[in-house]
Amino acid sequence: MPDTAQTQPASNKPKIDLKMYGPAIALVLLCILGFSLNTAFLSEGNITNLLTRSAFIGIIAVGATFVITAGGIDLSVGSMAAAIAGVMIILMNSLIDVLGTGTLTVVIGAASAIMLGALAGLANGLLTTKGKIEAFIVTLGTMGIFRSLVTYFADGGTLSLSFEIRGTYRPVYYESILGVPIPVWVFIMVAISGWFLMNRTTFGRYCTAIGSNEHVAQYSAINVNKIKTWTYVIQGLCVALATVIYVPRLGSASSSTGVLWELEAIAAVIIGGTVLKGGYGRIGGTILGALILTTIGNILNFTDLVSNYLNGTMQGLIIITAVWLQRADWGSKSKT
Repeated sequence: MPDTAQTQPASNKPKIDLKMYGPAIALVLLCILGFSLNTAFLSEGNITNLLTRSAFIGIIAVGATFVITAGGIDLSVGSMAAAIAGVMIILMNSLIDVLGTGTLTVVIGAASAIMLGALAGLANGLLTTKGKIEAFIVTLGTMGIFRSLVTYFADGGTLSLSFEIRGTYRPVYYESILGVPIPVWVFIMVAISGWFLMNRTTFGRYCTAIGSNEHVAQYSAINVNKIKTWTYVIQGLCVALATVIYVPRLGSASSSTGVLWELEAIAAVIIGGTVLKGGYGRIGGTILGALILTTIGNILNFTDLVSNYLNGTMQGLIIITAVWLQRADWGSKSKT
C-alpha cells in the first residue's frame, strides 16, 4: 500500500499573509527603529506632527486607490493641488473687499476648491475613457498644464493669502478637536468613507472587476467608462480636500507646491498592498502606506545616517521594491 503520510501536505502551520499584514508589521518595525534612534520619536508632539503630515498624502492616496484598483493611474495630483491652491488664494483675497475676512470667505474658497477638484478629475476621466487616451499620457499632460497654470497665476513667484484672512483660516490646520488635529480628523473620515465605498458597495466591486479584466467587466453589463470616470472624480475631490486643509499651513502657493505628491500617493497605495496593474485594492493598506512614508521621512530627520534630502530616493526605491514583490508574488501563484 502507498505511504499515505507522504501524500499529505508538507505542513499545516498557519502562514502570515504578508500582503495583508506586511504594512502593519513594517510600520511597527519603523516605530521601534525611530524610538531606538531617538526617544523623542514617540513624544506627543512628534506623533501629532507625524499624523498631521500623513493626512495630506493619505487623503490623496485614498482617491488614488480607486483609480489604481480600476486599472488607471493619475500623475497630475501634485500639480492639481498647486493649481487649486492658487485659485483658492486668488479668490479669497478678492472676496475680502466684498465679504470681509470672516468664515463665509473661507467657506466659499473651500467650496470652489472642491468644485475645481471634481472638474479636474472629471476632465482626466473623460479624456481617458471617452477620448480613449492612455491614463498615463492624459495625466502626464494635465500635470504639465496644472503646474504651468499656477506658475502663470503667480507670475513666476508666489501667491500669498492675505494676512487679514489667515487668522480665520489658520485653525483649519493648527487647531485640534478632542486633542486630535483637524487634518487628522478629516483623514479619518475620508479613510472610513473610502473603505466603505471600496468594500461595502457595488461601486467598489465594479472597480475591482474592471481592474481585473476590463473586457469581462463590459460583458458583465458594467458601465466601465462611467465607473472609471468616477474614480478620477473621486481622486480630484480627495486632492481638493487635502489642498483645503494644506493651504492654511503656509498660506501660499507656487510652482513648487505639491511637488512629488503623486509619487508619495502612488507609493502609499502600492506599499499598502494595492496591485499596480489593478484588480485588487486595500484602503486600510493605503492608510498604513501613508503612515509608513511619513514615518520614514520623520526618522531621516532624527538621524544623520541618511540625508533627509534623499527622501525622494527612498520613496522611489520603495515603489520599485513593492512592485517587484507584487510581481514575484503573482508569479508564484500562477505557477501553483
